[in-house]
Amino acid sequence: MVEEEAKSLPMELREKGGVENNGFVQNEAFDDKETDISSQEEMPKPCAVDVDPVAEEEAVPKPYAGMPKEVLLKFSSQARYRVTREILFWLVIGAAVALVCATIAIIALSPKCLDWWQAGPIYQIYPRSFKDSNMDGNGDLKGIQEKLDHVTYLNIKTIWITSFFKSPLKDLGYGAEDFYDVDPIFGSMSDFENLIAAIHDRGLKVIMDLIPNHTSDKHRWFQLSRNRTGKYTDYYIWQDCMEAAGAVIPPNNWVSVFGNSSWQFDDVRKQCYFHQFGKEQPDLNFRNLDVQQEIHDIIKFWLNKGVDGFSFSTVKFLLEATHLRDEPQVNKSQNGETITAYSQLYHDYTTTQVGLHDIVRSFRQTMNQFSREPGRYRFMGSGDDEKEDIEATMMYYGTTFIQEADFPFNFNLMNMKNLSGNSIFEAVDLWMKNMPVGKWPNWAAGSPNTARTSSRIGKEYVNVMNMLLLTLPGTPVTYYGEEIGMENIASENVSEEHVNSHPVVTFPEKSPMQWDGEVNAGFTEGNSSWLPVNSNYQSVNVEIQRSWSNSTLNLYRELTRLRNNELPMNRGWMCYIWNDSNVFVYVRELDGLDRTFMIVLNFGQESTIDLKAIVPNLPSEAVIRLSTNFSNAGKAVSTKLIKTEMGEGLVLEYKTAKPAHTMEAFQGKCFVAEKACYSMALNLLYMNC
Repeated sequence: MVEEEAKSLPMELREKGGVENNGFVQNEAFDDKETDISSQEEMPKPCAVDVDPVAEEEAVPKPYAGMPKEVLLKFSSQARYRVTREILFWLVIGAAVALVCATIAIIALSPKCLDWWQAGPIYQIYPRSFKDSNMDGNGDLKGIQEKLDHVTYLNIKTIWITSFFKSPLKDLGYGAEDFYDVDPIFGSMSDFENLIAAIHDRGLKVIMDLIPNHTSDKHRWFQLSRNRTGKYTDYYIWQDCMEAAGAVIPPNNWVSVFGNSSWQFDDVRKQCYFHQFGKEQPDLNFRNLDVQQEIHDIIKFWLNKGVDGFSFSTVKFLLEATHLRDEPQVNKSQNGETITAYSQLYHDYTTTQVGLHDIVRSFRQTMNQFSREPGRYRFMGSGDDEKEDIEATMMYYGTTFIQEADFPFNFNLMNMKNLSGNSIFEAVDLWMKNMPVGKWPNWAAGSPNTARTSSRIGKEYVNVMNMLLLTLPGTPVTYYGEEIGMENIASENVSEEHVNSHPVVTFPEKSPMQWDGEVNAGFTEGNSSWLPVNSNYQSVNVEIQRSWSNSTLNLYRELTRLRNNELPMNRGWMCYIWNDSNVFVYVRELDGLDRTFMIVLNFGQESTIDLKAIVPNLPSEAVIRLSTNFSNAGKAVSTKLIKTEMGEGLVLEYKTAKPAHTMEAFQGKCFVAEKACYSMALNLLYMNC
């Protein structure tokens, strides 16, 4: 009876909607087909229990940490988890794609970053006159290392050291006796390596001079060549000479830069060798491929030492015509036998010959082998002054597709015959209108071979000249001492011993750096210096000018800070606004930036100018951001009445929605290198304005 009731109970429960409970069986499977029917009948019948559906839902376990795979899969297949997972997945994919696209867009639209040689001034050091560290009266490499803090104080990032190769110093080191060694007067190779390390530790770069055109007659190559030894036989340019009445008759009328015949008879080889400069500096034969390879090896040697770039000087002299014809006379009626000066001939056969730029480009290619690391681009400049032939100078930039120098050094401001607002404009415009599109300009007002700015144009114009250099587009080059207004030393201060030991060079612009008011201007602790210190060193020196708020040194420092911090000064447009006999006015501005700088420079006498009448939409007032007279900084001035004294310079700042380079009145008067546009909303630069 009981058994029959038990058998009938499950059926009743099923009819009432009950749920059959088979219990919890883990890791077991039952195959109905393989189970014996008779044994199945003997198994106890399962009980059916009537279960409330709400209670069943509450009994379902929730997800928990560490759940096994089987349980996890049970939940992951549910719609609420699957949909959420898919939404998150596609959101991540979409965000990644958007990020990649944004990155590509930013890279594609971003302008090229300015390289290190574009980002700030270059400071040129004549090492023998910068700082003496061992009391022998000669500046040296250790002395430069001691004074690196001065370079960083000026906000300068690049140092250019003129020639320090081992040399007899017949022309102050420009005729090398050994391209692979440092002249003992400057120190040792170890000193150079320490200097390079110290420069790089400060985040600075260093450029050095390389003059490939000639060597010293003491060089090993020349000694082997004069003895006709192996491959060195033709390392120099040798020609037979005629001898008559004890005098040597040269092969032609070619004249050296320093005057007189450029041919010198050699008693050992019994031939004449060619020299474009002093007779102690024989020209290398660059038509000999072995000579070219020697120069490439020298370049590699110093780049491996850590040098960041080269200034290649005198490269226009590398090749000469092989036909050896006489060069044409400037004055055709002059007796040819009386020609002794370089200026009396047109140098059609001894400069800028066909094939010259192929050699210069090969130097560039060698340097490019060392420029592949990020941040290690190797700079190349060329230092030939073509004076009147600006097109020949511009050829050193190379072409759009073939790279040569990053820039040829610009001597226009040093070659001016007179000083005025107009002459400054002409010197600037001559370079800018002839420079190939997309190339980078540079400016210099002093060098080791040019009278100092104070002595050449007057010390009252030193500050305004520095303001010009540091506000023009491009890279300014400052010769040591120009930042404090050093002057030439008087010629009577140069001893007869100095003149006799260096008969073909002048010294006034190479006097020792004036560091302080102590004996020898702090240049040396020895008893004397290789050249006398300028007599004004007690009032013109670094130490005293650091303490004067209105000094030339502190103005220079403020100008470099302005240049480094303001985008329009770095890479913006320059537009000529006005020039006359007294003033030169131009603006620096950047697309997308409403802040404009107008530079008013007086290179003549006192002047008053109405700029508002010249520039449409110019605000009625502007603020003096910087002035050669520091007390004027921060003042507001009327643009209808801009007054400047002799040698005064102003950097005016104002806001405008209509920059000059977009105005019809200034079309053809505006230039830009490394064009960029500024987005104020995103605070970034982009290319396509």
